[in-house]
Amino acid sequence: MNRQQLIEQIKEKRTFLCVGLDPDIKKIPQCIIDDCKAELEDGDEYDDSLAIMAFNQAIIDATAPYCVAYKPNLAFYESLGSMGVAAYEETVAYLRENYPNHFIIADAKRGDIGNTSAMYARSFFEGDTQVDALTVAPYMGEDSVKPFLGYDGKWVILLALTSNKGSYDFQLTEDKDGERLFEKVLKTSQQWGTKDNMMYVVGATQGRMFEDIRKLVPHHFLLVPGVGAQGGSLEEVCKYGMNKDCGLLVNSSRGIIFASNGEDFAEVAGQKACELRDQMDEELTKAGL
Repeated sequence: MNRQQLIEQIKEKRTFLCVGLDPDIKKIPQCIIDDCKAELEDGDEYDDSLAIMAFNQAIIDATAPYCVAYKPNLAFYESLGSMGVAAYEETVAYLRENYPNHFIIADAKRGDIGNTSAMYARSFFEGDTQVDALTVAPYMGEDSVKPFLGYDGKWVILLALTSNKGSYDFQLTEDKDGERLFEKVLKTSQQWGTKDNMMYVVGATQGRMFEDIRKLVPHHFLLVPGVGAQGGSLEEVCKYGMNKDCGLLVNSSRGIIFASNGEDFAEVAGQKACELRDQMDEELTKAGL
């Protein structure tokens, strides 16, 4: 999906919500696990990946009208081994088949020396389970990022200023001229990609720091985690981070997908997504979009 298509989806659906598909098996409703076990044929063994896939499908179906993007976090799939990876691939395939206009972000935070990054890029941007975007760590510099930028219609989402407390350990440190590390990342990386193939991760809890970020990257999209369970303010993110094209994909994971652990989990997830969509519609209207 290219930039203009993403902007059109945001304006048409009146939302810039990204739903994080982080299916922690310890939090998945017991009813899902029970149903998966009940459906097994004689001789088949239960595997947690079955519950993950059933959970994801229900969440996707319930939230699709209210979001423009999904972000499966690879850690929650890879932790279950090959069957978990298969569940991730099935999730991407399910989205491609049933919701082809939704933007898919693989949250894998890859980044390594050039030839290794090229293989990572191939695994996410080629083949049957290719996604639209991949989160990438910029710490190793240009040659670790550029292999991901060689695919038309695909996006790199660089970590810039994250929402975790450890962001202060490195990202906010200053050099002798007072430039913070995240600012150096923003400035330098613009020599590698453009607003058409590069976004940045900026945590919702950073508040007015969005003003400083927009001075450096006024036109790029920002992927914003941290709204909801982590305490980030959607209104504040929009006030300081929204641009003339919206320029935001605001992610919510736990606050939507685990809003209920009962049999109504999908219905409640849809309600939470709808509430965020309505708030986002208001913010888009206030911005004249």
